[in-house]
Amino acid sequence: MSNTDSFIEEVTEEVRRDRLFAFFRKYGWLLVLAAVAVVGYTAWNQYRIAQEQKAARAFGDAVSAAELVKDPAARVKALEAIKATGGREAVLRLLIASYAVQAGDTKTADAALQAVAANGKLAPRLRDLAALKQIMTAGASMDAAAKEAALGALSQAGRPYRPLALEQLALLKVQTGDTQGAIKAFKELLQEPGLTQALRQRATSMIVALGGNPAAG
Repeated sequence: MSNTDSFIEEVTEEVRRDRLFAFFRKYGWLLVLAAVAVVGYTAWNQYRIAQEQKAARAFGDAVSAAELVKDPAARVKALEAIKATGGREAVLRLLIASYAVQAGDTKTADAALQAVAANGKLAPRLRDLAALKQIMTAGASMDAAAKEAALGALSQAGRPYRPLALEQLALLKVQTGDTQGAIKAFKELLQEPGLTQALRQRATSMIVALGGNPAAG
């Protein structure tokens, strides 16, 4: 390499350094601010995650302690004393409803389920589960036409508990004395994709019990 080439490279490198220093003098504060923001966000996010995990553990521990109470009515009271919001509150109300039914307190169960089913801020799977449970809990006390309409909405394509809603519609036909309609409904249920083995067995058993043939078209 000639002295001229070496001199040119040194000058070029010096110019690059000057440009870099000028850039840092002009925009260095922005880089520092960005770095501080990244560090601050990371620290805040880690704190938020830690707090969420702490809240989740506390909620789980409180529910576990309440479920150790042997008497269903007392267990409901213990669960009602737990503070929760959002999805955790929905899960808590679903548990309250289940144990209230065991205790024979259908009024408390219905109120807990209604609170979840009517909360538009919750995920559809939680709202639909509460609505389905509410129908099942109501039993014969709910008007057949109203029950059919509610189950019809829950059994629409794409709804998370469509197969269970279809099963309840078939059982409703049994309750109203429509044996042939029930057999047809249970057979249609068997055609549902992704049907659980337990639900498939229940539908097949009902068809046989009603005098039908599960294998017949």
